[in-house]
Amino acid sequence: MYYIVFDLEFNQDISSPFFTDKDSYRCPFEIIQIGAIKIDSSLNTVATFNRYVTPTIYPHVNPFITELTGITTEQLLLEASFPNIFDNFIEFIEDDEDDCVFCTWGMSDMKELFRNVTYHQLDINRLPKLFINLQPYVSTHVGLSHSKLLNLKTAVESLQISMPYPFHNALYDAYYTAELFKKIQCPSLHPKRYDPYYVKIRPKQTKKIIDFEQLILQFEKMYARELNKEEKDMIKLAYKMGKTHQFLK
Repeated sequence: MYYIVFDLEFNQDISSPFFTDKDSYRCPFEIIQIGAIKIDSSLNTVATFNRYVTPTIYPHVNPFITELTGITTEQLLLEASFPNIFDNFIEFIEDDEDDCVFCTWGMSDMKELFRNVTYHQLDINRLPKLFINLQPYVSTHVGLSHSKLLNLKTAVESLQISMPYPFHNALYDAYYTAELFKKIQCPSLHPKRYDPYYVKIRPKQTKKIIDFEQLILQFEKMYARELNKEEKDMIKLAYKMGKTHQFLK
């Protein structure tokens, strides 16, 4: 049994002329770096993987992504395309997919890996289907609810793991995730089977409509006078702006 602890860095550039609604739906986050740590059943690190990817959906790296990760458009020009890197990644995994377990920090990397593979019309059956999402396990390990999810850096600090590398680099984030995995390893970490076609059905929400007439009457009652049209419009606008949550600190 091997554990493949992996992390991804993504690019998204909606200003790109290559960006279309179709591409956004099929592959909104394009992988530009794959980092992974292979751990054996005795929790020994036996191999590492680190490859950058030439983007083809969004050729220009978003400036925000560059600021966050340090990855630039120029840096990726000489790298291989995703199908080639995918083959290299599968060679790194190398064991039968049923004898390997993916380990991730959160579910987004699992989702986007399978989505990128599908977008490039590659065979998702070459990927391991068993996975462990470590994020909720670390939360319970430090005494929090499993739904109180920590970011990676906070988790590393909480478990007093040394931090020799910067964050927001796929290989280094995979390293930290692997160290967390080793730290909290226990029998309760049961792998689950990932279904890339699963779609969570959300209950239909009943649309709620605000009674602006009663809202205005309440204000008039509070101020003991009739409000003019400008004041009424201002109250309605303030309510609508508040619903966007854009002013939350």
